[in-house]
Amino acid sequence: MRLASAQGRWLVAAMVLGSGIVFLDDSIVSLALPAIDRDLHAGVAGLQWVVNGYTLMLAGLILVGGSLGDSWGRRRVFIAGTVLFATASVLCASAWSAEVLVLARALQGIGGALLTPGSLAIITASIHPDDRGRAIGVWSGLSGVTTAIGPLLGGWLVDTVGWRSVFWVNIPLAVAVVAIALRHVPESRGGVSRLDLIGAGLTISSLSALTFGLVDQNWWLVGTGVIVLGLFVWHQLRAPAPLVPMALFADRVFAAANLSTFAIYAALTGSMFLLVLHLQYVAGYTPLQAGLATLPATILMLLFSATAGEIASRIGPRLPMTVGPLVAAGGLLLYLRIGRDADLLTDVLPGAVVFGIGLTILVAPLTTAVLSSAPPDQTGIASGINNAVSRTAGLLAVAAIPPLVGISGPDFARPEVFGPGFRAGIVLCGGLLVAGAIVSAVLIRGPGRSDRPQPGEE
Repeated sequence: MRLASAQGRWLVAAMVLGSGIVFLDDSIVSLALPAIDRDLHAGVAGLQWVVNGYTLMLAGLILVGGSLGDSWGRRRVFIAGTVLFATASVLCASAWSAEVLVLARALQGIGGALLTPGSLAIITASIHPDDRGRAIGVWSGLSGVTTAIGPLLGGWLVDTVGWRSVFWVNIPLAVAVVAIALRHVPESRGGVSRLDLIGAGLTISSLSALTFGLVDQNWWLVGTGVIVLGLFVWHQLRAPAPLVPMALFADRVFAAANLSTFAIYAALTGSMFLLVLHLQYVAGYTPLQAGLATLPATILMLLFSATAGEIASRIGPRLPMTVGPLVAAGGLLLYLRIGRDADLLTDVLPGAVVFGIGLTILVAPLTTAVLSSAPPDQTGIASGINNAVSRTAGLLAVAAIPPLVGISGPDFARPEVFGPGFRAGIVLCGGLLVAGAIVSAVLIRGPGRSDRPQPGEE
């Protein structure tokens, strides 16, 4: 269908709203964590699991969600994921204990893993090739707007209505998504293949053991997670229909881009998790003020990511993927100035702006490097793998960084303990960004070509 047609516009609207719910939840819930702690007495481990219960299922099952959509019908799986996400949101909003909230967040993650891969796949399958690039651009831009309003909306809702409202807001959006999809979105399928249930089970088992082990500092569990991860790789190398085609990692650029992704998104997620809590527990900010502090990075990415992508297509991704993380690391170092009664304009926003400039420089070139290094018929799975890597990095960062920097038990509510832990965590995240820059400088080729022979070079 053409994008300009009524059905085309409705289809893109449904995909934007559907994926937008997931993006919104990524940014909106973190601002509610202190309020959740006060109400449900969650403690540091409980707050980690409010974030990680969601991310664990999303990271572990997002590739499964894409495979199910290809086999069973993308619209069907997209709608099922949306319904599950909404149902879990009701349970989150009604949670009477931290344990119930964590369980509901895990169900949200499963719903997100079902609906997220389908949004772009449905656009690609349904929109006319001449309009497809523009449709994806509209999807990206409007999804970015959803991410941008998340901190403001979340902060305002927590301040004025309460933390439960950040979950209730998902319900009308989900109802609209399902209604539009049932009426305007055609069914589509990809190549039907056998679902790699063993691979999915090994993924969830490995990430669960690693996350539990890091949160509880149980190194036996961490070791178990590493062993199961090794079994997952072994299985993928031998499975007839692997969840992750390991041959993609034979390409140096693809492997390097995903390694850089892991370091960068661990730093991004870990630093933002600490920042919004530090601003509220130590600096005394309201949730809305803390949300404002995270806004510059999103605005800069919305305004200039397309330009950064165009530049990277001309000069290659290596330079922006090297410079961007270093600039972002400089922004994190500016956050070290944030203490008690920190001023938003002079103490917080300079770091947020520099951090946002760094992310703007690197994110679009990183995506370009991943997609350009994969064969044309595997760009979808390449994008899915990179998405799973970034989610996994964030999951492990939120699990590992607080105990590594000495934040545990009731320490979130103790400024004299949380403050030094925050500074140590920010330095650690800055180091991860530098590591990502080094990987890019050494292993990413300048013109953005992969190691695969190009036409005429065989």
